[in-house]
Amino acid sequence: MNYVSKKIILLPVIILFSLFLAIFSSSSNVHADDYLKNIQSKGTLVMGTSPDYPPYEFLSKGANGSQVYGADVELGQQIAKDMGVKLKVKSMSFDSLLVALQTHKVDMVISGLNKTPERAKSVDFTNSYYQSGTGLLINKSDKGKIKSYQDLKGLSAGAQVGSVQYDLIKKASKDVNVKGMENVNDLILALKSNKISAVAMDSAVADSYVSHNPGIMKISAGLHSADSNNNVAFPKGATSLVKKANQTIKQVTTNNLYVDKFIPDSIKHMSSNKKTSTASSMWQYKDFFITGIKGTMLISVVSIFFGIILGIIFALMRLSNNWLLHAIAVCYIEFIRGTPQMVQIMFVYFGLGAIVNVPALTSGIIAISINSGAYVAEIIRGGITSIAKGQSEAALSLGLSEKQAMRYIVLPQAFKNIWPALGNELVTLIKDSSIASVIGVGELMYQMRAVQADTYQGVAPIAIIMVIYFVITFTISRIMKYFEGKISHGTND
Repeated sequence: MNYVSKKIILLPVIILFSLFLAIFSSSSNVHADDYLKNIQSKGTLVMGTSPDYPPYEFLSKGANGSQVYGADVELGQQIAKDMGVKLKVKSMSFDSLLVALQTHKVDMVISGLNKTPERAKSVDFTNSYYQSGTGLLINKSDKGKIKSYQDLKGLSAGAQVGSVQYDLIKKASKDVNVKGMENVNDLILALKSNKISAVAMDSAVADSYVSHNPGIMKISAGLHSADSNNNVAFPKGATSLVKKANQTIKQVTTNNLYVDKFIPDSIKHMSSNKKTSTASSMWQYKDFFITGIKGTMLISVVSIFFGIILGIIFALMRLSNNWLLHAIAVCYIEFIRGTPQMVQIMFVYFGLGAIVNVPALTSGIIAISINSGAYVAEIIRGGITSIAKGQSEAALSLGLSEKQAMRYIVLPQAFKNIWPALGNELVTLIKDSSIASVIGVGELMYQMRAVQADTYQGVAPIAIIMVIYFVITFTISRIMKYFEGKISHGTND
């Protein structure tokens, strides 16, 4: 291995190591006594939650589209009020909540979260504000066959990834095939389509889903855990916030506000359209899908714009005779193409976001642009290398500089050759923008989840966004095909 190859290998290692050092060192910059003071100074308390757990937290139609409601949200509002600040709610997948808390993307997490010894090592918990049980959801057709978790031997059971119920059902029996999913609506859909035989979840949440799904029922799980108390989570060392929140929780539990007020108030916002036809129900949520289309197209258009710019830059760098520029381009292209896009989105939002507070939408655009840039770079490099060297030599012989030859002779011909591939990349990017929903970006996939949560219909919203994605991508493919014909016709003339 020569000296240059060693540098190429070491460069990404050094960059990543520096990033990790910066991220982990940034998490210790806030002193415990400053947490409450900082929250009151900025005037807002950011609450992280996974809104697929009615009646604790769920998405429903509000004055400005989808809005998060629930007993946990009302508790968060009370905590914020007692701190003298306003509450801001951020939605994301359940298994991302504690990561968001550790990287200071949110100030607290209230999401039907149970305190466990493992979680307590990473975050600080308040006293319990509510105690829940565990129930099993099964299809009514299995009523006589499944009476508790003991009857699940040899069968498949589902639970939300990262939940106490997931750990409970997994530890209860080694003979049960436990399938974890991020979203509760997906679990219900899997149950109704007989992909799994049961779903383990919070008892009150199970009641909400049973009330809107006539084909399923709740039974006693026969599972008990000391970790069934719901708690509020704060960053590790945020003693001032924990103490302040505990004062609110003491007031709430003493007066039984959570059960007598917060839950009943939340139920009022839950959808009552379970008897409405599917077509009528979906039409009522057209604004959700329109908002999702706008979000998807915004992400796609901006990302492909910056992706092409990055692609041109790194393609030229990889073709450069300068070993450093070539090495940087190779590291960038190979690393981005060798890691999943979801991981990249989460790293930009949670990782780099720990250093600089980047909004979810901006993080999604940055990550998707960077990902697209790596693929576009290879497409452009292939287009440039497909042009005969005689073209560049002829341009140089006519007195053009190397930059002018590349700009006026090589690149125009290369773009003609790679136009179909660029069209495919744009179509792929539009579909991949759905991954941004994992950090709470309000594109099509996120809005589809909102409709699922509010209507308790699993398949219909999926079918609608499939059609929407097809219409968008097919239209773009036709447009790209039209311009491809124009380019070819212009060249032939």
